Amino acid sequence: MRIDRALLDTSLYIAALRRPVDLRLVAGDRQLWMNAVVLKELLAGATGHQMRTIEVLERSFVVTKRLIVPNLDDWKATGVLLARLARKYGYEQIGRGRLTNDALIAVSSARCGVSVVTLNGSDFVRLAEFCDFRWEMAKV
Repeated sequence: MRIDRALLDTSLYIAALRRPVDLRLVAGDRQLWMNAVVLKELLAGATGHQMRTIEVLERSFVVTKRLIVPNLDDWKATGVLLARLARKYGYEQIGRGRLTNDALIAVSSARCGVSVVTLNGSDFVRLAEFCDFRWEMAKV
């Protein structure tokens, strides 16, 4: 029996920190995973109270062994993905710096067979042109 797995993008955690959003409802009956890139993005923008909340969240994913950490192959594939996007859309239009995190999330999640759930569909629809990964818009 295959267990469906979902990874919530940073946009969903930020929404939940700002207003009541039940992330368990967003994940549904799927097993929830975390990506180290999402963790980094959350910590980078956190205030004192939010920092503690994020650290508790991190521990829960570490203990359950559901934390995806991008490896060397993921980083290399992300570089190739960004280069392909740049050739099609131009470097300035793709905002490589802005897309790097989302591309790394997409590539490493695909390696682990985890679907990405996001509120930021515009970036992921573009990434999906060149990377075979599962993603969907959140229903919140």
